[in-house]
Amino acid sequence: MSNAQTQPQTSKGLFDRFLDVIEKVGNKLPDPAVLFLLALLATWVASMVLAGAEVKVPKAGGEFDVMKVESQLAGKALVTMLTKVVTEFVTFPPLGVVLVAMLGLGVADKSGFIGAALRMLLGFTPRFLLTPMTIAVGLLSLVAVDAGYVLVIPLGGVIFYAAGRHPIAGISAAFAAISGGFCANYVPTALDTILAGLTETGARIVDAKYSVNPLCNYYFTIASSVLVVGLGWFLTDKIVEPRLKRLSIDGDPAEMPKMQELSELERKGLLLGALSMVACLALLAIACLPADSPFRGAKGGLSERGAPLMASIVPLILILFLVPGVVYGYAAKVFKTHRDVVQAMAKSMNTMGYYMVMAFCAAMFIYAFNTSNLGRLIAVSGATALAQLGLPSGVTVVGMIAVCTGVNLVMGSSSAKWTLLAPIFVPMLMQLGISPELTQAAYRIGDSTTNIITPLMPYFPLIVTFTQKYHRGTGIGTLISVMLPYSLTFLVVWTIFLLSYWGLGLPLGLGASYTYGG
Repeated sequence: MSNAQTQPQTSKGLFDRFLDVIEKVGNKLPDPAVLFLLALLATWVASMVLAGAEVKVPKAGGEFDVMKVESQLAGKALVTMLTKVVTEFVTFPPLGVVLVAMLGLGVADKSGFIGAALRMLLGFTPRFLLTPMTIAVGLLSLVAVDAGYVLVIPLGGVIFYAAGRHPIAGISAAFAAISGGFCANYVPTALDTILAGLTETGARIVDAKYSVNPLCNYYFTIASSVLVVGLGWFLTDKIVEPRLKRLSIDGDPAEMPKMQELSELERKGLLLGALSMVACLALLAIACLPADSPFRGAKGGLSERGAPLMASIVPLILILFLVPGVVYGYAAKVFKTHRDVVQAMAKSMNTMGYYMVMAFCAAMFIYAFNTSNLGRLIAVSGATALAQLGLPSGVTVVGMIAVCTGVNLVMGSSSAKWTLLAPIFVPMLMQLGISPELTQAAYRIGDSTTNIITPLMPYFPLIVTFTQKYHRGTGIGTLISVMLPYSLTFLVVWTIFLLSYWGLGLPLGLGASYTYGG
């Protein structure tokens, strides 16, 4: 397949035409930066109209935390926002993650280290296994919290392009794993601890002594990761990539990875670069091993919530790619002086200009949306309405997933959503005899599947930027139409999978059951 040409069109089915409509309508939307500004204006107006509306979140002892919708057009609110514009922008979570990681990745990329490593990897990885490998690595990257967005997703595009496949298919496969399969994994992550703590808080509204094990969903998440890899593999190869053949690869040829044989200098540089990376990892391991290591958290764990190691993931990525990138660059004669290294960093920052504009607009919208309490109103209202329907337990679980899926379109933070919803759903389903652990498993599905189709997800603009490297005309609509098959399939099949898993009585995780007997 020539990467420079589009492929002839074949007759389209109903779903294909539906995706074309989604893409066409979506691409008529304003630029993502302007879309966030319009969302900011809508938030201001809605907060003014709904000002004073109360949001009641139940807590232990039968009491409530009462929050009110705050008008963001009130004089005090506007002045407060003006005082926080700079702070909200520079502390916007994805911004720091992206920029710091890109400094190291930029050197590793511009030196040729990443390209050489991928060319070697492709030399013994069968082309047809690239998709499941990309998805599996994407799921594993969730251990490093948000690092996968700036590491694995762009590499997905590079790997696919270098293998002669459509690069946006690689980006979409990685994005589907990291964001659409967010709550599925085969190794424990910090999210397990966070969610379990919130679930336990909700459970103690009914049972003051109830305890939730952080790995209460571990067996289910392992099984879910296998499901996500299988579904993602099928969707990428059979549905998504065939549709992408119509998109020409019109990015800058000089920026595209090359697939020629490794030269002697490149082989030498790759060996030395890899050894330097191993040395860095060995030093990190040595630093982490002692029981009193400063990388350990308050309870002595390396991966527990608040552990310095977990908080250091992004700077560690910087180091683990900067060092081998520099070593490779000098060994392969790509870098001659330190100025070449600095220029490599600068070039990686130059590509982030557009993202920084979108990040600024996104930060302003998210600040106003959170401060207004509109997200809390939407989440609590939806959950309360479901509770009042009095449906059978299985139907209620499906309804809960649907509510979480909808809330997920406007609230990006997993812990923030569960902070609001756990005190409602967990006690409600306990009254139906459903355990908090099963309720949490259901939440994980709703919390994952629509991340990849909402432009309000903080990293969504970054993914648009990654795709534009290969096809300059990529817009919001293009990306949504590419990701929609993953989102719908994950939602439906994963929900059925949970119900079947429940029906078969397979173990959810450590110290977990399906029922609550009071």
